[in-house]
Amino acid sequence: MYRLKYPAPGAPELADRVKQLLLGSGFGSVHVDKKRGLDHGAWVPLMLMYPDADIPVCQLSVQTNEDAAHHYRLGQALTPLKDDGVLIVGSGAATHNLRKIDRGSGDAVAPWADEFDTWIKDALLEGRYDDVNDYEKKAPHAKVAHPWPDHFYPLHVAMGAAGENTRGELVHHSWSYGTLSYASYKFTEKP
Repeated sequence: MYRLKYPAPGAPELADRVKQLLLGSGFGSVHVDKKRGLDHGAWVPLMLMYPDADIPVCQLSVQTNEDAAHHYRLGQALTPLKDDGVLIVGSGAATHNLRKIDRGSGDAVAPWADEFDTWIKDALLEGRYDDVNDYEKKAPHAKVAHPWPDHFYPLHVAMGAAGENTRGELVHHSWSYGTLSYASYKFTEKP
């Protein structure tokens, strides 16, 4: 993975706009790092979506010392970017516990992974964002599905950026190793 390159141009003007939106929404400190490259959570999906790396990219880092609701509020602060034509991608995994991978599982999905994945799907399709923000208390097997939140918080940012009267729509679903759900959602206005 470290040999792969994704030389997308940066988006310094967008980074400045993001910083201003976050500061204007009450986030006290926003650091712009002009030297850090893209995380695999950004360049892997972008490589599949835009293989020519011809779109400018601005990456927002998750803050694992904060909670899901904090990341949802980050997304809410970025909602105006939709009107500017900015695509906001929250990339991670619906379930992500590398210690539970079962390379011999074939098509079988671990019950805990299926239950968590189904809970998230139902909550997103119904637009129950408060429940998703409180997933550690409300979702079955939350700590098994996500022992660390870094692969899950991007969902909260995208969910917050989608706006108030929205819900998730499942656009892709697949599994690897019986435990890694690659459920993908887009957010649309509620009917």
